[in-house]
Amino acid sequence: MANVLTWVAPAAGHPVASGRLRALQASHHAMWNYLTYRDAIALVGLDADALYPQGTTRLPDDWADLGWLTCFRGPPASALRAMRAALEPDALDVYPPDLIEPLREEAALALGRPRDAGFEVVGTEGAQAGLSLALLASVDPGDEVILGDPGYFHLPAAAIAAGATPVTVPLGPATGYRLDPDAVAAAVTPRTRAICLVDPVNPYGTVARPDEVAALVALAERHVLLLIADVTHALLSFEPGLPALAVPESEHAVTTFSISHCFGMAGARLGFLAGPPALLRGCLQLKAALTRLNTNLVSQHGALAALRDRGYRRDAEAAVAANLARLERTLAGLHGLALPVRPQRGLSCAIELAEGGPTAQELMVALFARRVAVYPGDGLGDQRAERTVRLNLSAPHWAMEHLDRVLGDALDEAASGRWREPVAQLLEGKGTERALRLAERVRRAA
Repeated sequence: MANVLTWVAPAAGHPVASGRLRALQASHHAMWNYLTYRDAIALVGLDADALYPQGTTRLPDDWADLGWLTCFRGPPASALRAMRAALEPDALDVYPPDLIEPLREEAALALGRPRDAGFEVVGTEGAQAGLSLALLASVDPGDEVILGDPGYFHLPAAAIAAGATPVTVPLGPATGYRLDPDAVAAAVTPRTRAICLVDPVNPYGTVARPDEVAALVALAERHVLLLIADVTHALLSFEPGLPALAVPESEHAVTTFSISHCFGMAGARLGFLAGPPALLRGCLQLKAALTRLNTNLVSQHGALAALRDRGYRRDAEAAVAANLARLERTLAGLHGLALPVRPQRGLSCAIELAEGGPTAQELMVALFARRVAVYPGDGLGDQRAERTVRLNLSAPHWAMEHLDRVLGDALDEAASGRWREPVAQLLEGKGTERALRLAERVRRAA
């Protein structure tokens, strides 16, 4: 039987499905409702079960995987040593705390905030759990959550799963590819309950200015909303002179991050949610009701070592900077493909295809045919969904060399129209409103 990631659900769904689940399944944001790795693998005639034995999410070693946003230099050796040392009976036969005290302190230090009566840190299963708990604590069914488009693709799904409606504001050249506080203010309605800021922006790597964060805080306080800041990628900075991370300081703000991406430790499932203690206590009550209060103790020791490993972070930043420089040289020799904006923090960047050329979805499939995996824009949002491709800049040196060799040929193949109709038909099979609109855009690219 195929692994669970290749299951095909019946069109009618399940008779006991809740309204919340049905809303998510009808959304373009739900898992499998956008163009996935497995879709591209099938289109080029490969077998996903062979490439992903036993349900793994890692492609074979001879693939340049530039899609998943985990640091390909990780995990730190220091984290592995700490986890091995912690793997003893006492770490497994009791329920551990949500965070051990040294890790709680180190997480606050990473955010540049002292723990006090107005600011505390709790543990979560990755930053995604932090986002979900904050949403569950602040929204009710029928409420609205404002977020940027394009953006982190699991964030709108988390809002829907909490019963809320995602309300998107566009990110693009007019906003500096950042979340614009004026656009957010214009989107506020009586049903708005939360604003989500992903800083740096996924996929662009752009960083919110301190005055923009302050404006969002003021907006949240004025309308009694919760500002949720996800700074998961902010611990890697490769632009000289960049200001310190602007963490929101307010009773109406929480911040989440994890060790998953910047430290190559996604499998440890360890993240943090920080903010006013009264609200965090409520989030812990939700966490206990859903998954228990506790967080894996072995992972906690690994996370503590990782956060303290400044050398690892410097090496990762240097690797990202070198790969970005190489990508810029590669793009300079190609027509119709460019960086819309230069990233400043994190692991990711976006490249955009020119109007009148092939779509991002066609280029994605052409790259998969050459053992290069990337994410196209339809998983990230509606804005320029057919023009945007996201890349992971922490990839090994050989992977960027491979991209350099094949990108021009892949772009030519995409422009030939070879993948246009197969991609359009696959999108139509998704059945969501956005996928149908995108299928039309793909066909119009002819």
